[in-house]
Formats: sequence, C-alpha cells, structure tokens
Amino acid sequence: MESKPLERWRTTISLIVDHPFFINTIMVVILINAVIVGLETFPAIYQNNEFAFYAADRVLLWIFTIEIVARLAGSRPVFSYFKSSWNWFDFIIVLSGHVFAGAHFVTVLRVLRVLRVLRAISFIPSLRRLVDALLMTIPALGNILILMGIIFYIYGVIGTMLYQDIAPDYFGSLGDALLTLFQVVTLESWASNVMRPVMELSPSAWIYFVSFVLVGTFVIFNLFIGVIVNNVEKAEDTGEKEHPTEVKDQQFYELQNEVRELKQLLLEEKQRRAE
Repeated sequence: MESKPLERWRTTISLIVDHPFFINTIMVVILINAVIVGLETFPAIYQNNEFAFYAADRVLLWIFTIEIVARLAGSRPVFSYFKSSWNWFDFIIVLSGHVFAGAHFVTVLRVLRVLRVLRAISFIPSLRRLVDALLMTIPALGNILILMGIIFYIYGVIGTMLYQDIAPDYFGSLGDALLTLFQVVTLESWASNVMRPVMELSPSAWIYFVSFVLVGTFVIFNLFIGVIVNNVEKAEDTGEKEHPTEVKDQQFYELQNEVRELKQLLLEEKQRRAE
C-alpha cells in the first residue's frame, strides 16, 4: 500500500498529464519536431545549421522523455501504462532516440524523428479509432485479397491467351498481363493507353476490359470500403465503451482514497478517546 504523500503526488502527476494544456503543449512540440525534420531535407539549410538542428533534436527528445516518465509516474499501477498499444509505441519511439544516439546511426535517428510525428495520433482519439479500425481490417481483408488474386489470375491468363500476339508489351507473359491489369484496376489511363490500342486490332477487346473494370474495381474495392467502414464503426463503439471504464476506474481510486482517509480519522478518534 502506498503512503499518503506518494499517493497524492501520483494523483497530482496524473492530473497534470491529463490536463488539456499539457496535451496541447506536447502536440505543439510534436508539430515543431515535424517542422524541424522537414527543414533538414533542405541541404542548404541543414548544412549551415547542423549543430542547431542537433541541439533542437536533443531538447525535443528530452521533452518527450520527461513526458513519458510523467505518464509512467501518474499511472496507477505503473504497469497499467503499458496496457495500451499506443503507449508502447510512444515508449519505443522515445527510447529508440536514446538507444541509437551516435554518429553510426544518423540515418536511423532521422527516420525515428519522422516517426515521432506519428505520436500525434496517440493524442487525438478520433485518429486513434481510425487507425485501430484500419488494423482491425487487416485480418478481414484476407479473404477479399484471395478473391482479388483469383480474379487477377483468371483475367491475366485469359488476356495472355487472347492478346499475347497483338499486344506483347501488355500481355506478352502472365507477369506483363498482371502488371497491365494492375494499371487498369487503378483506372489510370486504362482506356486510352491500354484498351483502345488493343481494340484497334481486336474490336471485341472492350468486353474483356470493361468486365474486368466492373469486377475488379467496383466490386472488389467496394468490398474493401465496406469492411473498413464496418470496422470504423466497431472501433468507435469500442472507444465509447472504454471511456466510461476509465472514468469508473478513476472514481474507484478516488473512493478508495476517501475510505482510507475515513479509516484514518476513525483510528485517530479512537486513540484520542482511549487516552
């Protein structure tokens, strides 16, 4: 059981790190980090101010470090901080900045500085839910990807059989056909650059291309969108359910502290009467 001063100290730290001003300040620091990383891509600016960029990066890294330490100190218990995958992400990104500090890891450090910009997601609940929904979508997309692969393979083989001789650049082999179909499914100049040149030698080719666009683009892509939208709704429902749980946990800790203080008062009153 923690002592009363330590409990009050942890409560104060928790209130500070959850305060909107603190969160907005860290967001500003993240944006400053993003601007600095962007300026480093300009050789003329970076070469003339290399030390200033290094010093700014060190300051920003220690600000993030202090923030992580404060969140750890304010968590009750401490290991509860690591229950969130986003907290793990923040912790690893900041820790990596210290681990890879050195001349031999300049490229790694620059990549990590860019990744710090992703920390903005962990501070914005709506973005967190969106990313969670996308991650939830990955397993569900497996069957859709298999279906899409089958459709690509069938159309690729058919295209090679029908148009290998008249359009070898597009359908000379199965690999060329699959690459051509990928261009078609993106709808990037597929009609003018692919379909019409083939139709000049095979007028019925429009049936092949139009059917593939209808199946590959409109049907498959709509399945993708449907799965993503469904998981976004699930993530939002999960977020709404988790928020009241956090509130209840906070109320439980506050009630526990009040009971502890009440027991202490009763004990002091009992000792005073005994005297």
